[in-house]
Amino acid sequence: MGDFASAIGIRTEESSVIAELKAGSEDAYAWLVGEFHQPVYSLVYRILTDPADAADTTQEVFLKVFRGMKQFHGGSSLKTWIYRIAIHEASNRRRWWFRHKSKESSMETQENGSSEHSSFSACEAAMVDKHKSPFENAVDDELRMHIEQQLRKVPEPYRTTIVLRDIEELSYEEIAEITQVSLGTVKSRITRGRDALRKILTEYMSEAGPQFGLLVAETPGERTSGQSIRSRSIEVTP
Repeated sequence: MGDFASAIGIRTEESSVIAELKAGSEDAYAWLVGEFHQPVYSLVYRILTDPADAADTTQEVFLKVFRGMKQFHGGSSLKTWIYRIAIHEASNRRRWWFRHKSKESSMETQENGSSEHSSFSACEAAMVDKHKSPFENAVDDELRMHIEQQLRKVPEPYRTTIVLRDIEELSYEEIAEITQVSLGTVKSRITRGRDALRKILTEYMSEAGPQFGLLVAETPGERTSGQSIRSRSIEVTP
């Protein structure tokens, strides 16, 4: 009963915010940007993998949100609607890149390693324990960076689905709404995406894991390497 009351409270609060956004409230728009800018950028970056493209696309997402707010009728949550726009814009940008920029090479990421580090905010709270030693934090950073790099090798649409589920921690139903596919398709993409990521990570974990005190174990349970993003003990399922 308490959860139900809480859910009603959240919907009521969101309805009030949406009403203010539709009325053109500057405070409401400032709240919207502050609340969703970093999550949207992180999501877009993981699809595009280029900081400059991700920043431009994130701006475009919020322009679409501002322009389309009056047509938003609350059929889904505000977050789901914004994420749907973000994935649509990122996918369009990615298709454009393959058509026009795929032959260009950018040194920006190599020259500024900190740009990659900014994409890890969605994982950071779960990965970093304030009570860990500097060495353990360094291990976590290296592990997280490697997982992020290898995640880029997972083909679409599986990569986006893994990001939404295992990093953004959205429900299957929310992912189905955002990606506009059936629940069965969402589950299938998650399974196939995690399996692809597991195969990519297995060799690295086998070689580098022991020196960092990480465990690589084959278990028959439901946990997969996609879920191991949040854990220092890496379990790999067949």
